[in-house]
Amino acid sequence: MDPHSERREDYRARHSLNLHRNRAFAAPTAALKPGNKFARFVGVVMTLVVCFGLAWAAHMYFTGHSAIDGNSGSNSATSALIASKRPISVLILGVDQGIEGRHDQGNSDTLILATANPDKNTATMTSIPRDTLVNVLGDPGNKYFMYRVNSAYEVGGSKASVKTVSSLLNVPVNYYVEVNMKALRSLVSAVGGVDVDVPFDFSYDWATFHKGKQHLDGRHAVAYVRMRKEDPRGDYGRQMRQRQVIQAVAKKAMSVDTISNYRKLVKIFNKYIKTNLTFNDMFALTMNYRDCSKNLKSGYIQGHDAWINGASIQVAPTDELQKISDRVRTNLELNKETLNNEETRQNELNEKYNHIKWKDPDAFTNYQIYDQNSDTPTGGSGMGSGSSDTGTNSGSPNSSSNSKEKGWNIFK
Repeated sequence: MDPHSERREDYRARHSLNLHRNRAFAAPTAALKPGNKFARFVGVVMTLVVCFGLAWAAHMYFTGHSAIDGNSGSNSATSALIASKRPISVLILGVDQGIEGRHDQGNSDTLILATANPDKNTATMTSIPRDTLVNVLGDPGNKYFMYRVNSAYEVGGSKASVKTVSSLLNVPVNYYVEVNMKALRSLVSAVGGVDVDVPFDFSYDWATFHKGKQHLDGRHAVAYVRMRKEDPRGDYGRQMRQRQVIQAVAKKAMSVDTISNYRKLVKIFNKYIKTNLTFNDMFALTMNYRDCSKNLKSGYIQGHDAWINGASIQVAPTDELQKISDRVRTNLELNKETLNNEETRQNELNEKYNHIKWKDPDAFTNYQIYDQNSDTPTGGSGMGSGSSDTGTNSGSPNSSSNSKEKGWNIFK
């Protein structure tokens, strides 16, 4: 992403003016008016200033280029989809390493699927609650594993999260942006803070928020997006606040107009953000997709509370998943398709055998996880964790053998 496109146009205009001035400098001495040494001196100084500015801008451009492409692990070529200005989808992952003393792989407690259609100038931003029950894909051992969507990141990083979300909604996920939550404070500070509309009064982590418009610095922004228990909407309210801050940061980042702030953003990007977008991809997105944000539809997957083996889970009804899938596919200019995945199969089996009623306001206590390719409930924990090749259950996800094999404890 290059926030200096307008400045570069200004540089070009100045450069053309400098060419005219250079011809004057190169003219015979007799052709120059006597007694105008001061004007010529000013012209020389201005030329040097502009040249220095061009050199500095080029330095910052290539510094950003190197930092971003280094984190994307790819070359600088513009992706075919973006180069041809086609609709795209991006999975935004907020991971929690380094927060509250964590130093392990961690989970992705923020999952937002964004789409942008430059032809229609429309965009969608869909939050996926971290506790949503999904078929977790991307495990190196190809295990059958039904659990919370945020655990996909711990199982196989961004690639596993992309596969899992793509299957959940039957949509292609073209790109991902993985943001370490430690970066949020620095990002907000680098863009000079953000303005949000606080939905209600609350205090969290030594920060106080009042209903209405409020300017947040980096520390307050982190507290604002992390609070959950005091929100009457729980994690759904927190997701709304996360979308607020992400949109505000993105808007401010695109309008950064100082070299010092640009350097801060590049440094933060290099340290805390991983993506498969190249620098040229981001530059093209800034130039050709920016108007999509003017027509943004924001939402989330609404799940139903459930208790499965003592774990609090959000089970998304098939109708809800279908609605979100249709919305995303429409903005990607794809035909709507009836969802037919592991999540909808689990819902169907529970409706048939456990008489699940989605309009029941109480949390489900009888929702079961069934073996893959079978209508037999999994043994033990009720969470699927067997081989996808055989469909057999190898024990509960938090059993000692499974935990040792995976190297992590799924129940935290």
